[in-house]
Amino acid sequence: MCDSCHCTETTKSDSEKKIIEVHESLFAANNEKALANKKLFAAAGAVVINMISSPGAGKTTLLEQTIDHLAGTLSIGVIEGDIETERDADRIRAKGVPAVQITTGGACHLDAGLIHTGMHKLMAQGNKFDIIFIENVGNLVCPASFYLGEDLRMVLLSVPEGSDKPAKYPGAFKTSDLYAITKTDLLPYFDFSMEEARKEALQLNPELQILELAAPKGTGLSAWIDTLQNLINGKN
Repeated sequence: MCDSCHCTETTKSDSEKKIIEVHESLFAANNEKALANKKLFAAAGAVVINMISSPGAGKTTLLEQTIDHLAGTLSIGVIEGDIETERDADRIRAKGVPAVQITTGGACHLDAGLIHTGMHKLMAQGNKFDIIFIENVGNLVCPASFYLGEDLRMVLLSVPEGSDKPAKYPGAFKTSDLYAITKTDLLPYFDFSMEEARKEALQLNPELQILELAAPKGTGLSAWIDTLQNLINGKN
């Protein structure tokens, strides 16, 4: 995937592969910085949610709908992660919400150090936030391995991706607290088993809270907003 997390399979030939293991020291340094992030988050007064998914699962669209629903009631900040461009951050800024774009230049995930830098930039735009969303780089593999200091990790799976993804990418579901099945309005058009998508995720992580969303149509948004409000109330 990328050099920064040493998750690449390097192919020497058609018949020979070398798997580069992630060094424990890398995770130790990341986790130390994540603890520093928690102090920053606390100083900002914010609940922090780390959103991970494949590209196109609907993270940014859900954020846009969330901002619209919470306008005037909660202070929101967003840290965006992408390999290149500020397109997602620009979409958030167009809603009047502070957003910091982190472009990784090739790395397939955000780590705690990148978030630490991004958080300082975000706090320069506002001292206090009720909730901060981290929209991770689109990838169901590497982001699951890096703790950022967040209060809640959520994984999103869209209907067009297929209901077999929890079994195929177990790490993302094992390490998450919340599982959002998105684009449910497309169920009539895709071979997607809601039963499979739920059952296999819960086999991996029985504690997962599951939401079913079609954000542009407002489906499931009430339950999502309630979840956010409960998080904030629980932290205060």
